[in-house]
Amino acid sequence: MQNDFAGSLKVHGQPLRSGEFQFTLSVTENGNREKAVQKGFVLRVLSALTLNWKTPPRVDGNRIEGSVEVSNTSSDDMDLTFVAMAVASNGRATAIGYQHFVLQRGTIAMELPFGETLPYGGYVIHVDAVAEVAPKNLIYRQQLQTPSALQVTVGQ
Repeated sequence: MQNDFAGSLKVHGQPLRSGEFQFTLSVTENGNREKAVQKGFVLRVLSALTLNWKTPPRVDGNRIEGSVEVSNTSSDDMDLTFVAMAVASNGRATAIGYQHFVLQRGTIAMELPFGETLPYGGYVIHVDAVAEVAPKNLIYRQQLQTPSALQVTVGQ
């Protein structure tokens, strides 16, 4: 970037994902390398909505249960919909958890339990959290899934 100016330079943008990002800003006066300054920066971008396993899904008899933690690190209240589904090997999905509420700004690690009695078979657990901030036309989404099917072996 080359510009003749006096004052300040503003760099702006919007992250596409959370994570740690490094960049270096270089400023040179009139192209003179002897009057150049470089400064490195590290930006840590947090997701406004986070979803993590608190108690990973597990089988207890003929029931699959667990819980997640949801956080809102934004400055806005969010209209949150939480759904947990147990998907059988034949593709049939059974809701094993559902909640819809306002997730207040600054909420950290709110526990959302789920669980349901299921018939014999293997189930992959999918958890989905969708949050809307209507006044700003923003929607956030986070998902979790078990790496493999959980086996319910009771209730043949």
